[in-house]
Amino acid sequence: MESEKKPLAKVEPVTIPVSDISNGLDTSNKPTQDAESTTIGETSAPAPKNTKSVEQVTTTDQPHDDSVNPQDFQGEVQTNNDLPTIETLRKIEMYTVLDSDGKTHTFKSLYAGHNSPRRVLIIFIRHFFCGNCQEYLRTLSASVTPDALLQLPVSTFIAVIGCGAPELINSYIKETGCPFPVYADPTRRLYAELGMVRTLALGSRPAYLQGKSLAHTVVSGVVQGLKQVKSGLVMKMGDQKQVGGEFLFEPATLTLDTPVTTPRSEEEKKLEPPSEDDKPDNHEDPPVEEKRVTWCHRMRTTRDHAEMPELMEVLGLDGNGAPIKDKKRWEKALKTRKGTGLSMASQMSRMSIDTRHSSSDTKAQELHASS
Repeated sequence: MESEKKPLAKVEPVTIPVSDISNGLDTSNKPTQDAESTTIGETSAPAPKNTKSVEQVTTTDQPHDDSVNPQDFQGEVQTNNDLPTIETLRKIEMYTVLDSDGKTHTFKSLYAGHNSPRRVLIIFIRHFFCGNCQEYLRTLSASVTPDALLQLPVSTFIAVIGCGAPELINSYIKETGCPFPVYADPTRRLYAELGMVRTLALGSRPAYLQGKSLAHTVVSGVVQGLKQVKSGLVMKMGDQKQVGGEFLFEPATLTLDTPVTTPRSEEEKKLEPPSEDDKPDNHEDPPVEEKRVTWCHRMRTTRDHAEMPELMEVLGLDGNGAPIKDKKRWEKALKTRKGTGLSMASQMSRMSIDTRHSSSDTKAQELHASS
């Protein structure tokens, strides 16, 4: 008896998101509706509701924000720039980050402690192969230098946190030329608790990209990934969908008065990350000045970092950074403010003006006395 012929299985067309290429090398297990995409053939049928994605299976050890932002969506994510509460900061202050040597540091030690500057801007970037974030840090390094921060009347510093493996930190610093310390939070717990979300949406091109095209950032990320094939770190750059933000920690009192304790490095005027092993002998540590977030911004797309003019304004620095050739985008960067909050910058500005006036009065009196 001749067997019945079985119908051929229908081959579904493949959808390849364009932004996936620029957001990492692994595009085989990612949802396909997060950003604009190039489709080969017709749109494939939706997967059954009870089918788990590969991503859910392989990344269950990492926190997700899918209750707020489903895995499949289009456009900007629904997030906000509400300042983190004191309760949230207390919850996460003992969470740990890793430096390039794999040494752990508590999150609080980055912005508070006897060796810590009074004001610390913490920038959360995406994965370590993200070309957009790398351009952001290059622009930041050119506009906000450690020397410029040292000129401020209140000690101020910057730290950077990424979501990839700490072994990639040194190559990341070399690639970006970032003069500030970079740490890793591969668990992404800080990202989740501070309200940062996940998306692959590109959004509009920001001014800080300095005219760099999407192709440029794509190629840059791919090349860096290929360099890590032999080291085995090519897939350890971090979650491709995780986006970051910027958080400014300042004294809870918001006063310019002398802190509770003078930082031990103040005499040398060195703004370096505090050492947890550096403790005084034979006596207890005096109380540490309490800090809170006074200004913050959370990214809505993969290239939605706060622009340089806003960062410099929040930090209390003069100028707006180096202007770019694209006048339209630069004018938008000068006018747009993405973050929320009020930093100590206005008080510092008034303090600088008072200091200049006092200096002018002193010189005038000296001239009058000598005449």
